[in-house]
Amino acid sequence: MSKIKVLVVDDSAYSRQTIKKMLETDGDIEVVGIASDGIDATAKAIRLKPDLITLDLEMPEMDGFSFLRWLMKERPTPVIIVSSYSDSKTVFKALELGAADFIAKPTKKASVEFQNIGKDLLRKVKGIRDFRMDKLSSNLRLLGKENIVQASSEESTADLDVVAIGASTGGPAALQIILTRLPSDFHAGIVISQHMPKGFTASLAERLNGISNVRIKEAKEGEEVEEAKVLVCPGGSHMLFQRKGEGIFTTIRKPKSTDKYVPSVDMMMSSISENFGPRAIGVILTGMGNDGITGMLEIKKRGGYTIAESEDTAVVFGMPSEVINKGAVMKVLPISEIPAELIRIVGKTEKARR
Repeated sequence: MSKIKVLVVDDSAYSRQTIKKMLETDGDIEVVGIASDGIDATAKAIRLKPDLITLDLEMPEMDGFSFLRWLMKERPTPVIIVSSYSDSKTVFKALELGAADFIAKPTKKASVEFQNIGKDLLRKVKGIRDFRMDKLSSNLRLLGKENIVQASSEESTADLDVVAIGASTGGPAALQIILTRLPSDFHAGIVISQHMPKGFTASLAERLNGISNVRIKEAKEGEEVEEAKVLVCPGGSHMLFQRKGEGIFTTIRKPKSTDKYVPSVDMMMSSISENFGPRAIGVILTGMGNDGITGMLEIKKRGGYTIAESEDTAVVFGMPSEVINKGAVMKVLPISEIPAELIRIVGKTEKARR
């Protein structure tokens, strides 16, 4: 298998060299060039034809956004944004322009923390072999379309109270497609674990809330799972649930150093299954890895309903493929059909609070 050719774009000489050294520790990766701004990157993208580009957003001459717009139009290429926590809101703008994923860069150049992003960076760069630019482009075209799905007048015979959604690479766009198509009277709570570092999920929730009919927020300790309310697990933490009186509430837990996926979809879904039993729906969307297998199997075992995004639309088919192959999925659907299926299975019937 040929090496992954990477172009590193950053206006900081320290960042360029540090990222280059990180990538070159892996024999499967070749850094074919470095660029200090968008103009330099444009020329090198044409000449070097990289398989992947790491991109800073704030640069002189031509910034990352201008370069990203040009790249997606002229030479679509997977891009991993390397951006500081303070740029969390602009990261989602870059994802909507076609960036594949992002890495959180510490603000202090010489910080030891900068070295700590290496493992995550290598994992995402190597995972790019499974990344489908054509699927991402198709999904991005759905983002600008207003398509609120109306609940069917036929009441569902199901008795479902919560939808648990897990996603990784490509997840923000997939979540937007689903959540912006749900009606304000959606009769189930929604909980989400999106693989994302601390400092970014609040901006993700805020942005989705501004364009959706359901209420969306980053979860805090002790939040009740309620109808038409979406709770996004805080990045860098796990989200579990416990019953208190008549309601079920969130418990936010710090991860262990050995945890492979943070937030963990498996932990969230297993806890949901334990608390809601057959009244839970599990949904696995695009993403690298196999997070979600245990949780989806638990939901199915307890009589809940399980859905996976199909290969037709998944930007990375890793997570959906794993749960499908393990027999944890009851229905496989393209991303555009998942909202209607959720509305159908949840139904319009008001649930009595338990």
